[in-house]
Amino acid sequence: MQQVLSTLGRVFRERIGWKRVGILASLIIVTIAILHLFRTLKGVDTAIVLTALAEKSQGQIALAALCVLCAFFTLTFYDLFALRTIGKMHVPYRIAALSSFTSYTIGHNIGATVFTGGAIRFRIYSDWGLNAIDVAKICFISGLTFWLGNTFVLGIGMIWHPAAAASIDLLPESINRLIGVGLLAGIAIYLSWIATGKGRRQLGKDGWKVHLPSAPLTVLQIVIGVIDLGFCALAMYLLAPSSPDLDFVTLSVVFILATLLGFASHAPGSLGVFDAAMLVGLPMLGKEQLLASLLVFRILYFLIPFATSITIMGVRELWLSVIQPWQQSRKLQPAPAVAQSSQQQQPPKQAAE
Repeated sequence: MQQVLSTLGRVFRERIGWKRVGILASLIIVTIAILHLFRTLKGVDTAIVLTALAEKSQGQIALAALCVLCAFFTLTFYDLFALRTIGKMHVPYRIAALSSFTSYTIGHNIGATVFTGGAIRFRIYSDWGLNAIDVAKICFISGLTFWLGNTFVLGIGMIWHPAAAASIDLLPESINRLIGVGLLAGIAIYLSWIATGKGRRQLGKDGWKVHLPSAPLTVLQIVIGVIDLGFCALAMYLLAPSSPDLDFVTLSVVFILATLLGFASHAPGSLGVFDAAMLVGLPMLGKEQLLASLLVFRILYFLIPFATSITIMGVRELWLSVIQPWQQSRKLQPAPAVAQSSQQQQPPKQAAE
C-alpha cells in the first residue's frame, strides 16, 4: 500500500503538480463566481443603484474611510513582524510599512499576489541588503499572519453564527459549526506544537529554513491579523444598507469567506469573486443597495490605495533612478578652476633701494 501511494505521489508531482492544481482551482472559482454574478445581477435597476449611492452620507463614508485607513496601518505590521522574526533588525519601520502597503495593494489589484507582491518587496528590501530568500521568508510569515487571523475570526464566526456561512458553502448549520470548531482546534494544535518544541520550531532546510515565531509571538501574530480584518469588516458594515437590520457577526462571516475566495481566485482585485460571494451571502439585503455599498467599498479599499501605491512607487523609482544619480554626479564633478590672469595680477613692488 505504501509503495502504491508513493508511486501515485511521484506520478502526481511529475505529471500534474500543485501549480497546475492551483491554477485549475483558481479558474473554477472565477468561473463559478462569474456565473453567480451574472445570475444575481439579472434585473438590477441601475437607477436604484445610483440612488443608493447618492443616499450614502458623508459621515458614513468618512467613518468607513477611517476604518480602511486603520486597516492599512495595521497591515504595515505584517512586514515588520516578519522582519523581526527572521532577525532583520536593521530595517526600520518606515521601510516595512512602505513594503507592506505597496506590495499588498499593487499585488492584490494586479493579481497573482505571490509573484507581484514578492517582486515589489524585493525591489524595496534589496536596497537594505536582503536577498530573494529573505524576501520569500517575509512573504511566508506575512501570509501566515493573514491566514491565522482569518482562520481564527472565521472559526469563531461559524460557531457563533453558522447560518451566515450556509448561503455560501450550502452546508447545514451543524456542519458549519463543526468546521468552526475544527478551525479553532487547528490553531490550538499549531500553538501547542510551537510551544512544546525545544527552541523555535522551523520549516524547510538549508538556506530556505524559516524559524517560526514562538507561541506568545504567534498569539501577537493572530491579533495583528484579527485587528486588520476587523477594521475591514467594520468598514463594509458601515457602508451596508441600514435596512433590514444586519448584525456585525453575520456580515463578518460572509465578508471573510468572500475575501478568502477572492484571494484563492487570484483575480485582480478579487473582481467578480468577492462581489458575487457578498451578493450570494447576504440575500436579505437589496441587490441594488448592496451593489452601491460594494462600489463605495471598492473605491475606498481598492482603487484609492492602489492609486496611492502606484504614485509612491513611481516617485520612488524616479528619485532612485534619475534624481539621485544626477545629484551624485554633480557632487563628483571637480570644481571649476579659477583662472588667474597675469594681467589681473599686480606686479611685485621692487624693494626700495
